[in-house]
Formats: sequence, structure tokens, C-alpha cells
Amino acid sequence: MISLLQAFGSASPYKKTAKFMAALWTLLILVACFTPAKEIPDVKIPFIDKWTHFILFGTLAILLLCSDPSIKWKRLVIVFLGCTLFGSLIEIFQGIFVSLGRSCELMDAVADSVGGILGIVVFSLLHRRASRS
Repeated sequence: MISLLQAFGSASPYKKTAKFMAALWTLLILVACFTPAKEIPDVKIPFIDKWTHFILFGTLAILLLCSDPSIKWKRLVIVFLGCTLFGSLIEIFQGIFVSLGRSCELMDAVADSVGGILGIVVFSLLHRRASRS
């Protein structure tokens, strides 16, 4: 049986699955971020919007890194910049398409970037642990 940690090792048998999941997750992010505001339930949890962005982009970073599980600084920087750019572009487009009832929020883009960083850190820790096994 394959352990969960093998998914984070360089010889992971799950690279293709991770690429597919990263593509699906990207679509989920787009659908979630462009759903009209009136269709989103009002949840009474402080900063739920920021937590949602944080989790969505942290998960995206992990999936992207699992599609080629290696610790190379260039790749980590590219994933971080990709998450940051993707999140920023979403915010810009939300500001353009005001008919959706959405707005461009700088703090959402910051939450996307921080989520990307956290995803990279979590992946790196799991990769290190998998490499030692």
C-alpha cells in the first residue's frame, strides 16, 4: 500500500492525478469567484471570505507542486507568483464585472498570496518528510 507521504516524494505515482486535480481546482476557484454575490449564502463567521481565499489558493499551490514533487527554488517561486498573479487577476476582473455584485478587494489578493505561501510551506515540509522515509 502506498503511503500518503509518497504523494509528496520525487517518485510519486500521483503526478498525473495531481495535474488533473490542479486543473479542476483552478476551475472551482474561477466558478467560486465569479458566482454572483446574491447567490452566495451569508455566513456569520468573521473573515470567512479571507479564509476561503486562503484555503483555495493554499490547496492550489499544493496540487501544483504535487504534479512535479521536487523542491527547486525556481519552481516554488513560479508557483507562488502564479498563485499571486491568478488571485490578482481574479480581483481585477471582479472589479470590471460589477454586474455580478462582486468587487475588487486588495485583501482578497493578499489572502490568495498568503495561501499560496502556506501551501508551499506545507508541501515542502511533507516533501522533506517523504524524502527521509
